[in-house]
Amino acid sequence: MKPVVLVTRRLTDAVHERVSRDYDAILNMEDRVFGRDELIARCQDVDAVLPCHSEVFSADVIAALPKRLKVIANHSVGVDHVDLKAAKAKGIMVTNTPDVLSDATAEIAMLCMLGAARRGSEGDRMVREGRWNFWSPAFMVGRQVSGKRMGIVGMGRVGQVTADRARGFGMEIHYHNRRRIAPELEKGAVFHDDLDALLETADVVSLHCPATPETTGMMNDAAFERMKPGAILVNTARGALVDEDALIRALTSGQLFAAGLDVFRTEPGGNPRLSALENVFLLPHIGSATSETRDAMGFRALDNIDAVFAGREPGDRVA
Repeated sequence: MKPVVLVTRRLTDAVHERVSRDYDAILNMEDRVFGRDELIARCQDVDAVLPCHSEVFSADVIAALPKRLKVIANHSVGVDHVDLKAAKAKGIMVTNTPDVLSDATAEIAMLCMLGAARRGSEGDRMVREGRWNFWSPAFMVGRQVSGKRMGIVGMGRVGQVTADRARGFGMEIHYHNRRRIAPELEKGAVFHDDLDALLETADVVSLHCPATPETTGMMNDAAFERMKPGAILVNTARGALVDEDALIRALTSGQLFAAGLDVFRTEPGGNPRLSALENVFLLPHIGSATSETRDAMGFRALDNIDAVFAGREPGDRVA
């Protein structure tokens, strides 16, 4: 008999075809988000779960999972929705999908940066609402990013690809990381072992670090006060990194020129107070939303499941 695999959200046709071919697959074609109790119930008779970031595997959920469940193979890079310690204690492997979404997420970071710097949302609304009825040299003046300093917080895979894209705009790359990366990966980027030093020098600060107890709320009032007046914040990582009340204060006071955000503390939905501001470019968490990337993410998750049931160590094990 084939192992039973629960796929918690609707994925691409190619991923559905593969999982249905190789496993006894339970698919969620309605694409509903399972609440806590339903998630626990649906996991009772399965050997593996292929979830997305929308499913929260807290300690109490993991405690209720059956012994037969071998692996939670996440369709995401971030694993902050899974209690890794509880999973390890339960003997459940946890994997993620690194590498495959770096290009797509870096593209969105560039879009957020340009949309914020050049007042993209404001201009789009003006044209759509029929309010564009004049022009002058002072009309819709934004900020140029070419030749400016890009400060990257978290120089992992996505951060490094974002740096490469920013170099195409002639930007000078600075970064802060838990540790300095190899010189051949820096490609001339300037390392700051102190976050405050990076914030003080960057014209654009782009967040690419995971949400951990240490990074949650790291962009707060003190951090925004450290940033250069008129700087731009970009966040395509996790909404939890930013104190949104502090961000609103920095945007309304003029301390920040603008922000470009693909992630929020409350998802889906975002923050209505941020949505009301003209100087925020907003996207609905679509950093990896290309057909190529979503296929690759699903296949990577299935590669990890294949390894587990073949008795091999999965390549992307995080717990």
